[in-house]
Amino acid sequence: MEWDTRVGVRGARSCGGGAFKALFLVFAALCAWYSGYLVVELIPDVHLTNAIYSIRSIGEKPVLKAPPPRRQKCDHWTPCPPNTYAYRLLSGGGRDKHAKICFEDELLMGEKMGNIQRGINIAVVSYVTGKVTATRSFDMYEGGDPADNSTPMTQFIQSAPAKSLLLMVTHDDGSTRLKADAKNAIEALGSREIRNMKFRSSWVFLAATGFELPAGLPREKINHSDSSKNRYSGWPAEIQIEGCIPREPS
Repeated sequence: MEWDTRVGVRGARSCGGGAFKALFLVFAALCAWYSGYLVVELIPDVHLTNAIYSIRSIGEKPVLKAPPPRRQKCDHWTPCPPNTYAYRLLSGGGRDKHAKICFEDELLMGEKMGNIQRGINIAVVSYVTGKVTATRSFDMYEGGDPADNSTPMTQFIQSAPAKSLLLMVTHDDGSTRLKADAKNAIEALGSREIRNMKFRSSWVFLAATGFELPAGLPREKINHSDSSKNRYSGWPAEIQIEGCIPREPS
C-alpha cells in the first residue's frame, strides 16, 4: 500500500490553521476584556451611568409634565373673568375652624386678621372701588339684653352706603339672640334662609345695596346642626360659596 503524502500535508495545514484561529480568538477576547477594564477604570461612575441611561432611553417616548396649577384669587378653582370681583365666604366649623371672608384675594375677616368672633361677622365693600369700608362682628349667644346684639347689627346693616356689597358669615352660633329687627333687615337684602337659622347653623350670605346682583350668582347657603350628621362634636360642617361679581361698567 502506498502512502498519499498529499493527504498528510493537507491535514497538517488544517491543524495549523485551526490552532492559529484559536489563538486569535483568545487574543481578541483578552483585548476586549482589557478594553472594557480600561473603560470602567478611566470613566467616572456618574458619567458611565448617565451614558447607560441615555442608551436605554433611546426610542422611549418623552414624559411631559404638566406645570403646577396657578393659584387663583381667594383660592378659586378657576380664574374669574376680566372685570369681575372674586369672592369666597366660608363659615366657621366647630370651635376651632374660624370663618373667613375673602374678596379680590384679600382676607377681610379671618383668624389671621384677629377680627372673627362668635356670632355673625359682616364685611362691607364698596362696589365702585372694590375696597373694604367696614368690618364688624356681632355675638349672638351672649350680651345681656337680647337687643344689645341684634339692634346694633340692624343699624350697621342699614347704614351701609349705597352701592355696597355685604358679605356675612357665622362662626359658632348666630341665632340665639337674633331678633326680628335683624331678620327683617337681612331678609330685605334678599336672604331666604335667615328665618330658618337654628342653634349653631352654619350660614353664609352675599348681599348688595343700591343695585341688583346678577341672577345665578352664589349668594347664600345654610347647614343645620344635626347630632347624627355633624362633622364636629356639636357643630355641623363648615360651608362656603364663591363666585365672580361683574364690576360696575366704567
